[in-house]
Amino acid sequence: MTDPLERYYRILDGKERARYMSLQATRSDFRPEQREEDLWSTHEREIREMWARSQSGEEKTGVSGMEARSLLDLKSELAHRMLGHCDICEWKCGVDRTSGMKGRCGVLDARISSEFLHYGEEPPLIPSHTIFFSGCNFRCAFCQNYDISTNPSGGSHISPKRLAEMITRRFDVTAGSAAQALSTYNRAKAANVNWVGGDPTPNLAYIMDVLRHLRTNIPQIWNSNMYMAERSMDLLDGIVDVYLTDFKYGNDICAERLSGVTEYMRIVTRNHERATRDSELIVRHLVLPSHVDCCSIPVMDWLAEHLPNALVNVMDQYRPLHRAFEHDDVCRDLKREEYLEVKNHAEDLGLHLVD
Repeated sequence: MTDPLERYYRILDGKERARYMSLQATRSDFRPEQREEDLWSTHEREIREMWARSQSGEEKTGVSGMEARSLLDLKSELAHRMLGHCDICEWKCGVDRTSGMKGRCGVLDARISSEFLHYGEEPPLIPSHTIFFSGCNFRCAFCQNYDISTNPSGGSHISPKRLAEMITRRFDVTAGSAAQALSTYNRAKAANVNWVGGDPTPNLAYIMDVLRHLRTNIPQIWNSNMYMAERSMDLLDGIVDVYLTDFKYGNDICAERLSGVTEYMRIVTRNHERATRDSELIVRHLVLPSHVDCCSIPVMDWLAEHLPNALVNVMDQYRPLHRAFEHDDVCRDLKREEYLEVKNHAEDLGLHLVD
């Protein structure tokens, strides 16, 4: 059986490069003065060519000098263009965030609520350099991080160059193996960079700028609700090593009532299928009280049918926080038997569950 995180472990072992480093080393022939649609055409062609070369062991390298530009530079340019008519997530507000207009998420300049080594993530990711952004494009009634997600002006802005330096300092380049990297006793520095929030999606352009300054072979984790526009997924292609996703609901009705989002299943399933084509995948599902039949079982069934090789974390940490008490179905703690019903169902389906 193939390990769902085989490539991730190879990066930790120093046997492969993190994806973003390949983009840094790949020359791009774009010009910043080009129209946005022309830049997208260049991006589509050069990404296709890059993956074709990777299959044959070739690279279009040679990024050097002041005028030379990389494929990562092109992705950054496009992400910044998107800010002018914001369509980064599926709300597609269309506002010009560069002029101070706010969309649904309320995010303008990227603001970081906290950044630290996290020892509470899935075992393969520990210790994880988690970077928590303020603001979110969801409005979950039961949000466990509501103090961060509902306050997009909270935290502080850190320049991309400065954050890249902070990431480098948290990464121990002397780690000799994946086993050492994953031991909290042998390793006190980051095994990966974990972009989270709130949600990282509104901060896509800022994250691109951080990566342009980063020179460390460290895996990139995209920890998200996956409510992204297709073009944002296009930009993340070649950057993300592991998607750490939050698959909340098994239907649109619950998603709209409890998180305020529309067309949830179409968008999130589309992005999960795209993610597993581009990168490796860990899917989180927080079991909600009273939502076993309508959400948890359908999510497990969908994963078994469409993403049987993904690593799945069935989570029992639900607590009624934030506005949960406004809803009769989620205003209580999760029952142990509810969690076990979902976990047992996932096991019966043969899903790869996090230990």
